[in-house]
Amino acid sequence: MAVHVIEEANRCLQCKKPRCMEEGCPIHTNIPEMIRLFREHDMQTAAAMLFENNPLSVVCSLVCNHAGQCQGHCVRGIKGEPVHISAIENYISDSCFDRLKIDMLPPNGMKAAVIGAGPAGITIAIKLAQKGYKVTVFETRDKIGGILRYGIPEFRLPKSILDRYQEKMREMGILFRPNFSIGGSTSIRDLLDDGYKSVFIGTGAWRPRKLGIPGETFGNVFYAINYLNNPDVYRLGEKVAVIGAGNAAMDVARTAVRHGSRAVTVYVRGDKANASADEFEMAVVDGVDFVYMKSPVRITDDGIVLEDIADDGKGGFVSVPGTEKLYEADSIMVCISQVPQDRLVNRDRELHLNERGNLATTDGGETTMPGVFASGDVVTGAKTVVAAVAFSKKIAEDMDRYMQAHKD
Repeated sequence: MAVHVIEEANRCLQCKKPRCMEEGCPIHTNIPEMIRLFREHDMQTAAAMLFENNPLSVVCSLVCNHAGQCQGHCVRGIKGEPVHISAIENYISDSCFDRLKIDMLPPNGMKAAVIGAGPAGITIAIKLAQKGYKVTVFETRDKIGGILRYGIPEFRLPKSILDRYQEKMREMGILFRPNFSIGGSTSIRDLLDDGYKSVFIGTGAWRPRKLGIPGETFGNVFYAINYLNNPDVYRLGEKVAVIGAGNAAMDVARTAVRHGSRAVTVYVRGDKANASADEFEMAVVDGVDFVYMKSPVRITDDGIVLEDIADDGKGGFVSVPGTEKLYEADSIMVCISQVPQDRLVNRDRELHLNERGNLATTDGGETTMPGVFASGDVVTGAKTVVAAVAFSKKIAEDMDRYMQAHKD
């Protein structure tokens, strides 16, 4: 691994206008500087720079769509193979993470609450702690990570990385309330009344979207977000039909293969999968089959009935009459994204949803409840990890300005 990383770093051209950074990376990681420092044997400085820009650098180096982002914009990729930027970033971030000395401002005497310990919540907690706030993270589950732990398979993201993050956050003085759901016995108003100057909501998108077809309640139907939470408790059988073609569908299909299913087929409502190129290719390598231009009609005890669809010439698809057919399957996996839960909105009536069913916020991330901010999937719907981190960095600055303006 180390030899490969050194070879890749030496291939970097140190472009004066680095497309990998400026156009390819949603969080604008300074890739040329990272590689320069690595070449000069100053990994610790490189790791500190990476963490300051992206607290989840270790994670993003593993789960980002690199082919469509940094590596997809590498100049070397125009006529050959791009520099394997993600491998370099992962080597630096992972090797140096436990030794990082994080810059911290002195305590300012103010408290901030973070609801949800997913990508957005982790980012906010770290950034606010660095600014001197006493941060408490409230998490429904027993461990941090959110979608990172309970929605991404172990073979893509080892859970030990998230355990290391929790220890690092504890070193920073961040407190945790695990197995505790805000919106039940305790409301956001209770947090504000207890003296928290600001509250961040990063509860993610955990409610699966339904197909809305007959048979969806049958015992052979499962949702991606539930399955990936703990695949070991499911018995899917030999044949698995996966409905949906995004990255979550690839994760489900590849996980099912690893758990013994011999015939896993992804049925795509279109002429191509919309997962990242890397994830699609890995699914093919793992033996997953793909069938295109199919739309679900109903579910039976024996499988799923699909019909053919055709291009309507206007950018959409239309059903082809008379093409309904039963595709036999022991289990049907529904993987068509998720939306936020509504527990907090029902408990704190000052919070409002937008027309898409997500938490309504201003451009600065403030909700309709003064002093309460939100970002990540609970605002945008299911998106990428790096997108949640990038927006959450901005929200941390907005929360800081709000709290400084409202301090006693």
